Amino acid sequence: MKKYLLGTVVFICGAAVMIYELVGSRVLAPYVGTSIFVWSSLIGVIMGSLALGYWLGGKIADKQAEPGKLALIIFSAAVVIGVTAVIKDLFLTWLTTGNDNIQVNAVIASLALFSVPSVMLGAVSPYAVKLRMTDLGTSGRTVGNLYAISTVGSIVGTFLTGFVLIPAFGNTRLFYGLATLLILTSLALSLGRKKITKMALLVFGIGLAITAPSYISSQRPIDLDTQYNRVWIYDTTDKEKTQLPIKVMQTNNESSSAMFLESDELVFEYTKYYRLADHFVPGLTSALMLGGAAYSYPKDFLSKHPAATIDVVEIDPKLTELAYLYFKLPHDSRLTTYHEDGRTYLNRTTKKYDVFFGDAFRSLYSIPYQLTTIESVRKIYGILNDGGAAIINVASAITGTRGEFLRAEYHTFADVFPQVYVLAVRDPKKPDVPQNLILLALKTSAKPAWTSDQPELNGYLSHIFPASIPTDIPILTDDHAPVEYLINKVI
Repeated sequence: MKKYLLGTVVFICGAAVMIYELVGSRVLAPYVGTSIFVWSSLIGVIMGSLALGYWLGGKIADKQAEPGKLALIIFSAAVVIGVTAVIKDLFLTWLTTGNDNIQVNAVIASLALFSVPSVMLGAVSPYAVKLRMTDLGTSGRTVGNLYAISTVGSIVGTFLTGFVLIPAFGNTRLFYGLATLLILTSLALSLGRKKITKMALLVFGIGLAITAPSYISSQRPIDLDTQYNRVWIYDTTDKEKTQLPIKVMQTNNESSSAMFLESDELVFEYTKYYRLADHFVPGLTSALMLGGAAYSYPKDFLSKHPAATIDVVEIDPKLTELAYLYFKLPHDSRLTTYHEDGRTYLNRTTKKYDVFFGDAFRSLYSIPYQLTTIESVRKIYGILNDGGAAIINVASAITGTRGEFLRAEYHTFADVFPQVYVLAVRDPKKPDVPQNLILLALKTSAKPAWTSDQPELNGYLSHIFPASIPTDIPILTDDHAPVEYLINKVI
Protein backbone atom coordinates (compact mmCIF):
# COMPACT_ATOMS: atom_id res chain seq x y z
CA MET A 1 0.00 0.00 0.00
CA LYS A 2 1.35 3.42 -0.91
CA LYS A 3 2.98 5.33 1.90
CA TYR A 4 0.46 8.11 2.35
CA LEU A 5 -2.75 6.41 1.19
CA LEU A 6 -3.67 4.83 4.52
CA GLY A 7 -3.05 8.05 6.42
CA THR A 8 -5.25 9.94 3.96
CA VAL A 9 -8.03 7.39 4.40
CA VAL A 10 -7.88 7.71 8.19
CA PHE A 11 -7.88 11.52 7.92
CA ILE A 12 -10.95 11.52 5.66
CA CYS A 13 -12.87 9.11 7.87
CA GLY A 14 -12.01 11.13 10.97
CA ALA A 15 -13.35 14.23 9.27
CA ALA A 16 -16.44 12.34 8.09
CA VAL A 17 -17.43 11.45 11.67
CA MET A 18 -17.60 15.09 12.74
CA ILE A 19 -19.27 16.24 9.53
CA TYR A 20 -21.90 13.56 10.05
CA GLU A 21 -22.47 14.57 13.68
CA LEU A 22 -22.76 18.31 13.05
CA VAL A 23 -25.01 17.88 10.03
CA GLY A 24 -27.04 15.45 12.10
CA SER A 25 -27.90 18.22 14.53
CA ARG A 26 -29.49 20.16 11.65
CA VAL A 27 -31.41 17.10 10.49
CA LEU A 28 -32.93 16.68 13.95
CA ALA A 29 -33.58 20.37 14.65
CA PRO A 30 -36.93 20.83 12.82
CA TYR A 31 -38.41 17.81 14.58
CA VAL A 32 -36.94 17.74 18.10
CA GLY A 33 -35.19 21.10 18.40
CA THR A 34 -31.67 21.98 19.48
CA SER A 35 -31.93 21.65 23.25
CA ILE A 36 -29.34 20.06 25.50
CA PHE A 37 -31.42 16.85 25.37
CA VAL A 38 -30.93 16.64 21.62
CA TRP A 39 -27.20 17.33 21.70
CA SER A 40 -26.72 14.88 24.59
CA SER A 41 -28.56 12.17 22.64
CA LEU A 42 -26.67 12.80 19.42
CA ILE A 43 -23.22 13.00 21.01
CA GLY A 44 -23.89 10.05 23.31
CA VAL A 45 -25.12 7.80 20.50
CA ILE A 46 -22.25 8.67 18.19
CA MET A 47 -19.61 8.25 20.91
CA GLY A 48 -21.11 4.89 21.88
CA SER A 49 -21.21 3.86 18.22
CA LEU A 50 -17.57 4.85 17.74
CA ALA A 51 -16.57 2.81 20.79
CA LEU A 52 -18.37 -0.21 19.36
CA GLY A 53 -16.70 0.45 16.01
CA TYR A 54 -13.24 0.56 17.59
CA TRP A 55 -13.86 -2.84 19.18
CA LEU A 56 -15.31 -4.42 16.04
CA GLY A 57 -12.63 -2.93 13.79
CA GLY A 58 -9.86 -4.37 15.92
CA LYS A 59 -11.56 -7.76 16.16
CA ILE A 60 -12.15 -8.03 12.41
CA ALA A 61 -8.63 -6.83 11.58
CA ASP A 62 -7.05 -9.48 13.84
CA LYS A 63 -8.73 -12.23 11.81
CA GLN A 64 -7.54 -11.02 8.41
CA ALA A 65 -6.45 -7.47 7.60
CA GLU A 66 -6.49 -6.48 3.94
CA PRO A 67 -7.22 -3.19 2.15
CA GLY A 68 -10.21 -4.60 0.29
CA LYS A 69 -12.10 -5.35 3.50
CA LEU A 70 -11.40 -1.87 4.87
CA ALA A 71 -12.65 -0.46 1.58
CA LEU A 72 -15.85 -2.48 1.99
CA ILE A 73 -16.41 -1.09 5.48
CA ILE A 74 -16.03 2.50 4.23
CA PHE A 75 -18.20 1.81 1.19
CA SER A 76 -20.92 0.37 3.44
CA ALA A 77 -20.84 3.50 5.62
CA ALA A 78 -21.27 5.62 2.49
CA VAL A 79 -24.29 3.61 1.36
CA VAL A 80 -25.99 3.93 4.76
CA ILE A 81 -25.35 7.68 4.82
CA GLY A 82 -26.90 7.95 1.35
CA VAL A 83 -29.95 6.00 2.52
CA THR A 84 -30.20 8.27 5.57
CA ALA A 85 -30.33 11.30 3.29
CA VAL A 86 -33.32 9.79 1.50
CA ILE A 87 -35.38 8.60 4.48
CA LYS A 88 -34.51 11.11 7.24
CA ASP A 89 -37.48 13.47 6.88
CA LEU A 90 -40.01 10.69 6.38
CA PHE A 91 -38.69 8.82 9.40
CA LEU A 92 -38.57 11.88 11.66
CA THR A 93 -42.07 12.93 10.63
CA TRP A 94 -43.36 9.45 11.48
CA LEU A 95 -41.44 9.35 14.78
CA THR A 96 -42.64 12.71 16.07
CA THR A 97 -46.25 12.50 14.91
CA GLY A 98 -48.35 12.21 18.03
CA ASN A 99 -45.33 11.90 20.32
CA ASP A 100 -44.12 15.06 22.06
CA ASN A 101 -41.49 13.47 24.31
CA ILE A 102 -38.36 15.23 23.07
CA GLN A 103 -35.97 13.11 25.11
CA VAL A 104 -37.32 9.80 23.79
CA ASN A 105 -37.60 11.09 20.23
CA ALA A 106 -34.05 12.48 20.29
CA VAL A 107 -32.55 9.18 21.47
CA ILE A 108 -34.53 7.04 19.02
CA ALA A 109 -33.79 9.37 16.11
CA SER A 110 -30.08 9.44 16.92
CA LEU A 111 -29.90 5.66 17.17
CA ALA A 112 -31.88 5.03 13.99
CA LEU A 113 -30.18 7.59 11.76
CA PHE A 114 -26.62 7.98 13.03
CA SER A 115 -25.44 4.88 14.88
CA VAL A 116 -24.71 2.43 12.04
CA PRO A 117 -22.44 4.68 9.91
CA SER A 118 -20.66 5.81 13.10
CA VAL A 119 -19.91 2.20 14.03
CA MET A 120 -18.45 1.60 10.56
CA LEU A 121 -16.37 4.78 10.58
CA GLY A 122 -15.16 3.94 14.09
CA ALA A 123 -13.80 0.63 12.77
CA VAL A 124 -11.48 2.39 10.31
CA SER A 125 -8.70 3.50 12.67
CA PRO A 126 -8.02 0.16 14.44
CA TYR A 127 -8.25 -1.65 11.09
CA ALA A 128 -5.75 0.81 9.60
CA VAL A 129 -3.41 0.23 12.53
CA LYS A 130 -3.38 -3.48 11.75
CA LEU A 131 -2.63 -2.81 8.08
CA ARG A 132 0.20 -0.44 8.92
CA MET A 133 1.73 -2.56 11.68
CA THR A 134 4.99 -4.13 10.50
CA ASP A 135 7.21 -3.97 13.56
CA LEU A 136 6.18 -4.47 17.19
CA GLY A 137 9.09 -2.27 18.17
CA THR A 138 7.39 0.73 16.61
CA SER A 139 3.78 -0.26 17.35
CA GLY A 140 3.25 2.62 19.79
CA ARG A 141 4.40 5.16 17.21
CA THR A 142 2.20 3.58 14.52
CA VAL A 143 -0.91 3.64 16.70
CA GLY A 144 -0.20 7.18 17.89
CA ASN A 145 0.38 8.50 14.38
CA LEU A 146 -2.80 7.05 12.91
CA TYR A 147 -5.03 8.16 15.78
CA ALA A 148 -3.44 11.61 15.66
CA ILE A 149 -4.20 11.80 11.92
CA SER A 150 -7.80 10.72 12.60
CA THR A 151 -8.16 13.37 15.31
CA VAL A 152 -6.72 16.08 13.06
CA GLY A 153 -9.23 15.01 10.43
CA SER A 154 -12.02 15.39 12.99
CA ILE A 155 -10.80 18.87 13.89
CA VAL A 156 -10.68 19.93 10.25
CA GLY A 157 -14.12 18.41 9.64
CA THR A 158 -15.55 20.28 12.64
CA PHE A 159 -14.33 23.72 11.59
CA LEU A 160 -15.01 23.14 7.90
CA THR A 161 -18.59 22.02 8.57
CA GLY A 162 -19.51 24.77 11.02
CA PHE A 163 -17.86 27.66 9.22
CA VAL A 164 -18.27 26.69 5.56
CA LEU A 165 -20.19 23.56 4.59
CA ILE A 166 -23.52 23.86 6.44
CA PRO A 167 -24.14 27.52 5.49
CA ALA A 168 -23.08 26.85 1.90
CA PHE A 169 -24.78 23.55 1.08
CA GLY A 170 -27.39 22.43 3.61
CA ASN A 171 -27.72 19.04 5.22
CA THR A 172 -29.14 16.88 2.40
CA ARG A 173 -26.47 17.87 -0.10
CA LEU A 174 -23.81 17.40 2.57
CA PHE A 175 -25.03 13.87 3.23
CA TYR A 176 -24.84 13.05 -0.47
CA GLY A 177 -21.44 14.73 -0.73
CA LEU A 178 -20.16 12.84 2.30
CA ALA A 179 -21.39 9.54 0.86
CA THR A 180 -19.68 10.36 -2.43
CA LEU A 181 -16.40 11.22 -0.69
CA LEU A 182 -16.43 7.94 1.24
CA ILE A 183 -17.20 5.93 -1.90
CA LEU A 184 -14.21 7.53 -3.64
CA THR A 185 -12.08 6.76 -0.58
CA SER A 186 -13.11 3.11 -0.66
CA LEU A 187 -12.33 2.94 -4.38
CA ALA A 188 -8.87 4.36 -3.76
CA LEU A 189 -8.19 1.47 -1.40
CA SER A 190 -9.41 -1.27 -3.71
CA LEU A 191 -8.88 -0.31 -7.36
CA GLY A 192 -6.03 0.61 -9.68
CA ARG A 193 -5.44 4.17 -10.80
CA LYS A 194 -7.34 3.93 -14.12
CA LYS A 195 -10.31 2.21 -12.55
CA ILE A 196 -10.32 4.77 -9.76
CA THR A 197 -10.55 7.59 -12.30
CA LYS A 198 -13.41 5.95 -14.16
CA MET A 199 -15.32 5.10 -11.00
CA ALA A 200 -14.72 8.58 -9.57
CA LEU A 201 -16.24 10.17 -12.64
CA LEU A 202 -19.19 7.78 -12.45
CA VAL A 203 -19.82 8.49 -8.76
CA PHE A 204 -19.40 12.22 -9.31
CA GLY A 205 -21.96 12.08 -12.11
CA ILE A 206 -24.44 10.16 -9.95
CA GLY A 207 -23.97 12.56 -7.04
CA LEU A 208 -24.43 15.56 -9.32
CA ALA A 209 -27.61 14.06 -10.79
CA ILE A 210 -29.02 13.54 -7.30
CA THR A 211 -28.11 16.92 -5.84
CA ALA A 212 -28.38 19.29 -8.80
CA PRO A 213 -32.18 19.58 -8.72
CA SER A 214 -32.01 21.03 -5.20
CA TYR A 215 -29.86 23.89 -6.53
CA ILE A 216 -32.22 24.88 -9.31
CA SER A 217 -35.64 24.07 -7.85
CA SER A 218 -37.82 27.09 -7.21
CA GLN A 219 -40.54 25.16 -5.43
CA ARG A 220 -41.51 25.98 -1.88
CA PRO A 221 -40.99 25.49 0.91
CA ILE A 222 -37.61 27.17 1.00
CA ASP A 223 -35.32 24.90 3.00
CA LEU A 224 -31.85 26.13 3.89
CA ASP A 225 -29.23 26.01 6.59
CA THR A 226 -27.50 28.98 8.14
CA GLN A 227 -24.67 29.10 10.64
CA TYR A 228 -27.24 28.90 13.43
CA ASN A 229 -30.51 27.45 12.15
CA ARG A 230 -32.36 25.11 9.85
CA VAL A 231 -34.86 27.45 8.16
CA TRP A 232 -38.07 26.71 6.30
CA ILE A 233 -40.12 29.43 4.59
CA TYR A 234 -43.49 28.52 3.16
CA ASP A 235 -46.97 29.82 2.41
CA THR A 236 -49.98 28.46 4.28
CA THR A 237 -53.15 29.77 5.94
CA ASP A 238 -53.85 31.13 9.40
CA LYS A 239 -55.71 28.04 10.55
CA GLU A 240 -56.28 29.17 14.14
CA LYS A 241 -58.24 32.37 13.51
CA THR A 242 -58.63 34.16 10.20
CA GLN A 243 -58.10 31.42 7.56
CA LEU A 244 -56.24 34.06 5.54
CA PRO A 245 -53.05 33.29 3.59
CA ILE A 246 -49.79 33.80 5.48
CA LYS A 247 -46.06 33.34 4.93
CA VAL A 248 -44.22 31.53 7.72
CA MET A 249 -40.56 31.41 8.71
CA GLN A 250 -39.85 28.29 10.73
CA THR A 251 -36.49 27.99 12.45
CA ASN A 252 -35.59 24.55 13.74
CA ASN A 253 -38.84 23.15 15.13
CA GLU A 254 -40.76 26.36 15.85
CA SER A 255 -42.81 28.75 13.74
CA SER A 256 -40.87 31.81 14.78
CA SER A 257 -42.41 34.47 12.51
CA ALA A 258 -45.27 34.94 10.08
CA MET A 259 -46.99 37.67 8.11
CA PHE A 260 -50.31 37.99 6.30
CA LEU A 261 -49.87 38.16 2.55
CA GLU A 262 -52.66 40.71 2.15
CA SER A 263 -52.37 42.95 5.23
CA ASP A 264 -49.90 44.35 7.76
CA GLU A 265 -51.70 43.00 10.83
CA LEU A 266 -49.75 40.76 13.19
CA VAL A 267 -50.40 37.04 12.82
CA PHE A 268 -49.48 35.67 16.24
CA GLU A 269 -51.66 36.90 19.09
CA TYR A 270 -48.83 37.21 21.62
CA THR A 271 -46.95 39.72 19.44
CA LYS A 272 -49.90 42.13 19.75
CA TYR A 273 -49.27 42.31 23.51
CA TYR A 274 -46.02 44.15 22.78
CA ARG A 275 -48.28 47.08 21.89
CA LEU A 276 -48.92 47.47 25.62
CA ALA A 277 -45.60 49.31 25.70
CA ASP A 278 -47.52 52.48 24.83
CA HIS A 279 -49.77 51.99 27.85
CA PHE A 280 -47.02 51.43 30.39
CA VAL A 281 -44.45 53.82 28.88
CA PRO A 282 -46.41 56.68 27.25
CA GLY A 283 -44.42 58.67 24.71
CA LEU A 284 -41.69 56.07 24.34
CA THR A 285 -38.96 56.95 21.85
CA SER A 286 -36.58 53.99 21.92
CA ALA A 287 -36.86 50.23 22.16
CA LEU A 288 -34.65 47.15 22.14
CA MET A 289 -35.82 43.72 20.98
CA LEU A 290 -33.95 40.44 21.40
CA GLY A 291 -34.94 38.04 18.64
CA GLY A 292 -35.71 39.22 15.13
CA ALA A 293 -36.33 36.22 12.84
CA ALA A 294 -38.69 37.65 10.17
CA TYR A 295 -39.07 40.93 12.14
CA SER A 296 -42.85 40.72 12.57
CA TYR A 297 -43.11 43.00 15.57
CA PRO A 298 -40.27 45.42 14.67
CA LYS A 299 -42.17 46.19 11.44
CA ASP A 300 -45.31 46.85 13.48
CA PHE A 301 -43.37 49.06 15.91
CA LEU A 302 -41.94 51.18 13.11
CA SER A 303 -45.35 51.69 11.52
CA LYS A 304 -46.99 52.77 14.79
CA HIS A 305 -44.13 54.91 16.17
CA PRO A 306 -42.97 57.24 13.39
CA ALA A 307 -40.75 59.23 15.77
CA ALA A 308 -39.20 56.28 17.65
CA THR A 309 -36.24 54.01 17.03
CA ILE A 310 -35.85 50.29 17.62
CA ASP A 311 -32.70 48.19 17.89
CA VAL A 312 -33.00 44.48 17.16
CA VAL A 313 -30.47 41.89 18.27
CA GLU A 314 -30.68 38.85 15.98
CA ILE A 315 -27.86 36.34 16.25
CA ASP A 316 -28.35 34.97 12.73
CA PRO A 317 -27.55 37.46 9.93
CA LYS A 318 -29.12 35.13 7.37
CA LEU A 319 -32.53 35.53 9.03
CA THR A 320 -32.28 39.30 8.62
CA GLU A 321 -31.39 38.83 4.97
CA LEU A 322 -34.40 36.54 4.52
CA ALA A 323 -36.65 39.05 6.29
CA TYR A 324 -35.69 41.72 3.77
CA LEU A 325 -36.09 39.28 0.90
CA TYR A 326 -39.36 37.53 1.76
CA PHE A 327 -41.08 39.39 4.64
CA LYS A 328 -41.17 43.01 3.48
CA LEU A 329 -38.76 44.30 6.11
CA PRO A 330 -38.25 47.97 5.16
CA HIS A 331 -34.88 49.64 4.93
CA ASP A 332 -35.52 52.23 7.63
CA SER A 333 -32.90 54.36 9.35
CA ARG A 334 -34.90 54.03 12.60
CA LEU A 335 -34.16 50.28 12.68
CA THR A 336 -30.69 49.10 13.69
CA THR A 337 -29.81 45.41 13.73
CA TYR A 338 -26.98 43.86 15.74
CA HIS A 339 -26.00 40.36 14.69
CA GLU A 340 -24.77 38.78 17.89
CA ASP A 341 -25.97 36.85 20.92
CA GLY A 342 -28.48 38.80 22.96
CA ARG A 343 -26.53 38.35 26.17
CA THR A 344 -23.27 39.64 24.71
CA TYR A 345 -25.13 42.73 23.50
CA LEU A 346 -26.60 43.30 26.95
CA ASN A 347 -23.15 42.87 28.48
CA ARG A 348 -21.47 45.48 26.31
CA THR A 349 -24.06 48.10 25.35
CA THR A 350 -24.08 51.53 26.97
CA LYS A 351 -27.31 52.61 25.27
CA LYS A 352 -30.50 53.32 27.18
CA TYR A 353 -34.01 52.35 26.12
CA ASP A 354 -37.58 53.06 27.17
CA VAL A 355 -38.78 49.52 26.45
CA PHE A 356 -37.22 46.07 26.22
CA PHE A 357 -38.93 43.34 24.19
CA GLY A 358 -37.91 39.70 24.61
CA ASP A 359 -38.74 37.11 21.95
CA ALA A 360 -35.60 35.00 21.61
CA PHE A 361 -36.02 31.23 21.52
CA ARG A 362 -33.47 28.49 21.05
CA SER A 363 -35.99 25.82 20.12
CA LEU A 364 -39.60 24.96 20.88
CA TYR A 365 -40.60 26.88 24.07
CA SER A 366 -36.99 27.26 25.22
CA ILE A 367 -35.45 30.69 25.78
CA PRO A 368 -31.62 30.60 25.60
CA TYR A 369 -30.63 29.99 29.20
CA GLN A 370 -28.17 32.91 29.30
CA LEU A 371 -31.10 35.30 28.74
CA THR A 372 -33.12 33.91 31.67
CA THR A 373 -30.69 34.38 34.55
CA ILE A 374 -30.57 37.04 37.21
CA GLU A 375 -27.31 38.35 35.75
CA SER A 376 -29.13 38.90 32.45
CA VAL A 377 -32.14 40.48 34.18
CA ARG A 378 -29.84 42.95 35.95
CA LYS A 379 -28.45 43.93 32.55
CA ILE A 380 -31.99 44.48 31.23
CA TYR A 381 -32.80 46.61 34.27
CA GLY A 382 -29.64 48.63 33.73
CA ILE A 383 -30.33 49.53 30.10
CA LEU A 384 -33.87 50.76 30.81
CA ASN A 385 -34.62 54.40 31.51
CA ASP A 386 -36.48 55.17 34.74
CA GLY A 387 -40.13 54.33 34.21
CA GLY A 388 -39.21 51.84 31.49
CA ALA A 389 -40.70 48.41 30.95
CA ALA A 390 -39.54 44.94 29.93
CA ILE A 391 -42.08 42.82 28.02
CA ILE A 392 -41.01 39.22 27.47
CA ASN A 393 -42.76 36.36 25.69
CA VAL A 394 -42.63 33.13 27.70
CA ALA A 395 -44.14 29.76 26.75
CA SER A 396 -45.28 27.98 29.90
CA ALA A 397 -48.14 27.26 32.24
CA ILE A 398 -48.36 29.27 35.47
CA THR A 399 -49.35 26.75 38.09
CA GLY A 400 -48.42 23.14 38.70
CA THR A 401 -45.41 21.25 37.44
CA ARG A 402 -45.82 22.67 33.93
CA GLY A 403 -45.56 26.20 35.34
CA GLU A 404 -42.21 25.79 37.06
CA PHE A 405 -40.27 27.63 34.36
CA LEU A 406 -42.59 30.64 34.49
CA ARG A 407 -42.35 30.77 38.28
CA ALA A 408 -38.56 30.51 38.16
CA GLU A 409 -38.39 33.36 35.65
CA TYR A 410 -40.95 35.40 37.59
CA HIS A 411 -38.93 34.92 40.78
CA THR A 412 -35.76 35.98 38.94
CA PHE A 413 -37.31 39.19 37.56
CA ALA A 414 -39.07 39.99 40.84
CA ASP A 415 -35.71 39.93 42.60
CA VAL A 416 -34.56 42.84 40.43
CA PHE A 417 -37.60 44.86 39.27
CA PRO A 418 -39.97 46.73 41.65
CA GLN A 419 -43.05 45.31 39.90
CA VAL A 420 -43.58 42.16 37.85
CA TYR A 421 -46.85 40.93 36.36
CA VAL A 422 -47.99 38.06 34.13
CA LEU A 423 -50.58 38.25 31.35
CA ALA A 424 -51.96 35.03 29.88
CA VAL A 425 -52.48 35.43 26.13
CA ARG A 426 -54.93 32.57 25.68
CA ASP A 427 -56.83 32.49 28.96
CA PRO A 428 -55.85 33.75 32.45
CA LYS A 429 -58.52 31.47 33.92
CA LYS A 430 -56.55 28.39 32.81
CA PRO A 431 -53.21 28.83 34.59
CA ASP A 432 -52.43 25.11 34.42
CA VAL A 433 -52.50 25.12 30.60
CA PRO A 434 -49.26 25.87 28.69
CA GLN A 435 -49.68 29.01 26.60
CA ASN A 436 -47.93 32.21 25.59
CA LEU A 437 -47.43 34.33 28.69
CA ILE A 438 -46.29 37.93 28.78
CA LEU A 439 -43.89 38.68 31.62
CA LEU A 440 -44.16 42.41 32.33
CA ALA A 441 -41.49 44.04 34.50
CA LEU A 442 -41.72 47.74 35.36
CA LYS A 443 -38.82 49.95 36.41
CA THR A 444 -41.01 52.09 38.63
CA SER A 445 -42.80 51.82 41.96
CA ALA A 446 -45.85 53.71 40.69
CA LYS A 447 -48.78 51.33 40.32
CA PRO A 448 -50.00 51.12 36.72
CA ALA A 449 -53.58 51.44 35.52
CA TRP A 450 -55.19 48.24 34.30
CA THR A 451 -57.70 49.86 32.01
CA SER A 452 -57.22 51.87 28.83
CA ASP A 453 -59.38 54.13 26.70
CA GLN A 454 -58.11 52.17 23.70
CA PRO A 455 -60.34 49.09 23.25
CA GLU A 456 -57.51 46.97 21.81
CA LEU A 457 -55.14 47.63 24.72
CA ASN A 458 -57.99 47.28 27.20
CA GLY A 459 -58.58 43.78 25.87
CA TYR A 460 -54.95 42.80 26.44
CA LEU A 461 -54.90 44.33 29.93
CA SER A 462 -57.89 42.22 30.92
CA HIS A 463 -55.71 39.11 30.53
CA ILE A 464 -53.63 39.86 33.63
CA PHE A 465 -53.28 36.85 35.89
CA PRO A 466 -55.11 37.98 39.03
CA ALA A 467 -53.61 35.68 41.66
CA SER A 468 -50.25 36.04 43.34
CA ILE A 469 -47.46 33.95 41.86
CA PRO A 470 -45.42 31.98 44.38
CA THR A 471 -41.64 32.14 44.32
CA ASP A 472 -41.33 28.44 45.05
CA ILE A 473 -38.81 27.76 42.26
CA PRO A 474 -35.23 29.02 42.78
CA ILE A 475 -33.88 32.06 40.97
CA LEU A 476 -32.06 31.23 37.73
CA THR A 477 -28.36 32.10 37.66
CA ASP A 478 -25.52 31.84 35.18
CA ASP A 479 -24.15 29.07 37.36
CA HIS A 480 -27.41 27.11 37.51
CA ALA A 481 -30.22 27.63 35.01
CA PRO A 482 -31.87 24.28 34.16
CA VAL A 483 -34.04 25.90 31.49
CA GLU A 484 -34.39 22.89 29.19
CA TYR A 485 -35.23 20.65 32.15
CA LEU A 486 -38.00 23.00 33.25
CA ILE A 487 -39.27 23.54 29.70
CA ASN A 488 -39.42 19.79 29.17
CA LYS A 489 -42.02 19.70 31.94
CA VAL A 490 -44.08 22.22 29.97
CA ILE A 491 -43.97 20.03 26.88
